[in-house]
Amino acid sequence: MQDEVDRLVVAWNKERPDLDVQPLQVLSRVSRLARHLDRARRAVFVDHELEGWEFDVLTALRRSGAPYQLSPGMLLRATLVTSGTMTNRIDRLAAAGLVERHPDPQDKRGVQVRLTEAGMTRVDAAFADLLDREHAILDSLAPAERETLAGLLRTLLIPFDSPDHP
Repeated sequence: MQDEVDRLVVAWNKERPDLDVQPLQVLSRVSRLARHLDRARRAVFVDHELEGWEFDVLTALRRSGAPYQLSPGMLLRATLVTSGTMTNRIDRLAAAGLVERHPDPQDKRGVQVRLTEAGMTRVDAAFADLLDREHAILDSLAPAERETLAGLLRTLLIPFDSPDHP
């Protein structure tokens, strides 16, 4: 059975036999899969009345463990946005009742951002639905194949996740 990438590779091999198009075999498939995953994620977020960035902030708080709070600086590192962007996001999440700001007991000038009950309920439901959709995407792979794929993708990503990567 052929997929769209197989057809692309055949066409490029015909048109440009002088080029090694082997990277397309992997990276075009990763790119296409990323688009399908993005669509599935957006559908889950719409179902739960969340934006992707809201999900990112709420899940960062949720996985931090009780009392489900982080400083804005820690949220910056977890979500890779600027401080101005994070301030705006916290303001919007607080206005929606999904997070609250509390004084930081360790730093009189600082605050902690805490997940509310409403925020926890929303993010827990969205995360469970997201995992259901992601399991469905992986259904065609056996558990051992999933492990192998995860390991291979990890190997590709590690250099990009290193602190000295530009």
